[in-house]
Amino acid sequence: MKVAGIGFRAAATAADLQAALALTGEHVDALASVAEKAGAPVMQAFARSIGLPVIALQEQDIAGEQTLTCSPRIKARFGTGSLAEAAALAGARHGVPGAKSRLLAPRVVTADGLATAAIAERLEP
Repeated sequence: MKVAGIGFRAAATAADLQAALALTGEHVDALASVAEKAGAPVMQAFARSIGLPVIALQEQDIAGEQTLTCSPRIKARFGTGSLAEAAALAGARHGVPGAKSRLLAPRVVTADGLATAAIAERLEP
């Protein structure tokens, strides 16, 4: 299972989220983010437009997740270097006890800086 971790600022549109996902060059089975972003109207509209489910993660699900990239702002807010990478990794493992995940595409950022995406896949236990 491949999951796209998505991060975005309040001003982001569904087109920004689409642009971030497109930058990864990957096709995915689901989207994931922290609950407040997963439930945001822009994320829900984007998910509906591409027909994918959204995995809503709790902040503790991503805190401490080891990421390849690091944003000091995200590190201070969520306890991990990249919301997109951490959400992708945690989302890929979501609901499967003992599963592991690996990053396939590190965080990418849209040109306007409003959205990020990263891709991870579940490794079966």
